[in-house]
Amino acid sequence: MNPWSINPWLSYPLTIWAVYTLAVSLCVALYALPTAVIRTIGAQGKRIGPLTSGAHDPRIVPIASGEPAQHSYWTRQLRADAKSWVKAATTVLHTLLITRWLGTTARNLLRGRRPSTPLGHRSGRPEGAITSVALTLTGPGYGAGVMVGTTVAAAFLCLVTVVFGLLIGMVCAALATASLILRGLDLLAQWGRRIHLKCPYPGCYQPIALPVYHCPRCSAVHQRLRAGRFGVFRRVCQCGERLRTSALLGRHTIPAYCPHCDLPLPRAFGTTRIVHIPIVGGTSSGKTMLMAAMFAGLRSWSDRGQLSVTYATEDDRREVNRIKGQLDRDGWVHQTAVQQPRAMMLQITRGRSRRLLYLYDPMGETFGDSVIVREQQYLAHADGVVLVADALAEPEVRRRLNGRDAPRAVDARPSPEGPKDTYDRLAGEFTALSGRRARTPVATVVTKRDVLDQLTSLPVPGARIDDWLTAIGLGDLVQSLEHDFGRTRYWAVSAHAATGAGALDGESRRAAEPVLWLLSRTGLPVNPLLTSEAGKR
Repeated sequence: MNPWSINPWLSYPLTIWAVYTLAVSLCVALYALPTAVIRTIGAQGKRIGPLTSGAHDPRIVPIASGEPAQHSYWTRQLRADAKSWVKAATTVLHTLLITRWLGTTARNLLRGRRPSTPLGHRSGRPEGAITSVALTLTGPGYGAGVMVGTTVAAAFLCLVTVVFGLLIGMVCAALATASLILRGLDLLAQWGRRIHLKCPYPGCYQPIALPVYHCPRCSAVHQRLRAGRFGVFRRVCQCGERLRTSALLGRHTIPAYCPHCDLPLPRAFGTTRIVHIPIVGGTSSGKTMLMAAMFAGLRSWSDRGQLSVTYATEDDRREVNRIKGQLDRDGWVHQTAVQQPRAMMLQITRGRSRRLLYLYDPMGETFGDSVIVREQQYLAHADGVVLVADALAEPEVRRRLNGRDAPRAVDARPSPEGPKDTYDRLAGEFTALSGRRARTPVATVVTKRDVLDQLTSLPVPGARIDDWLTAIGLGDLVQSLEHDFGRTRYWAVSAHAATGAGALDGESRRAAEPVLWLLSRTGLPVNPLLTSEAGKR
């Protein structure tokens, strides 16, 4: 007889109990599985945030120092929500399995009590013997069932969490990639358009990687308004205003300021190529009058529909109107009184091409001292130079004058320094400041032509101004220009005839040609507006 064999009288009850336990476990597991899943998902939903729109959510991190904007959901709040999901699931499953199903219901069943009997409760009427045995025999099946159901529910929730996490990860990766792409497209657009951002204000003139933007609603300062952790396509300011994060999306419509000097920048800043053109000349050489004539000529071309000329800022509009009013009233304008000028900014458009013109007009005394010239940091950004040549200021030219020509030259108030001296000082410092002198074009403008045409001691300026300069004794200047700088072109202009109440429209347009030619060197299609009279090299 096998000592390990079970008495048939015992094997049948055990088999029946095992089948009963298995059936109870299966039924309880089928109940515990959906119950655990539904309650866990419900708890997770409540943990994500308030059900009422606009209600306070304590999980949201408040705005601290730095950017006055809330972090984008995928960069910070997503981590808080993930922790809430995991904590909610762990809490619900632990409460259901350990505290309620095993700690209360299964324990009562194993003790022969009804499942609903509270822990530690002593009923005054004990359960019947048959009921107590039946409850005790049900306990193991119930315990096994809730453990199996909860385990399967936890595995299912883990699988869902992993799949959901992968999807969220893909979305976050896509958003991060989109941020990098937007930044790259902004840089590529600037590189393709050759846009180099520079401050136009005196004492600054610094390169700008990214302007500072002020919220149009609350004026909060956003130091780094670009695609990133505060938003890919838009960011939400602390006041709720949505701000575009890319120049391609219209960021230029937001007020921009220089990060170095905190002064306002023009609306076209960052989307239009900037062309820096300083007007260089000695004291009383006619620089400011020439600049006023250039403005008049650009307006003339704009009135004819050949160009679109707009003021970059209201300050530029007021300054040009002030100059025009003074010319109409007095016939002349005051000399520039600052060594480091603020750039006059105009947006020039022809066809689909446009440029943001920075026109600098420093005082003439600036170029009388090499140390002061070296402080003109805007020269480092120059895309071209307008060299104002007052021929009457050159001693060699004045020695040629006789008769009544000498008094006429004195009445024209020539510069105390000749154009060759001014040029030598500019050329010497320009190389140190810019490093690309040989590639910089120079528009040489002979001013006071109305006086020069009256002098009988000198030949009349003709079609080739460079040949005329050589003939009157300024050949060294012409040769130096051809040797030191890039392409050079020459004009002779009467600023008095181009400005004021009786301005000649043709002379105004001629005065604008030096600037238009320099703009054409940057790719603006204005060559059809230029005459063929000016000498070329």
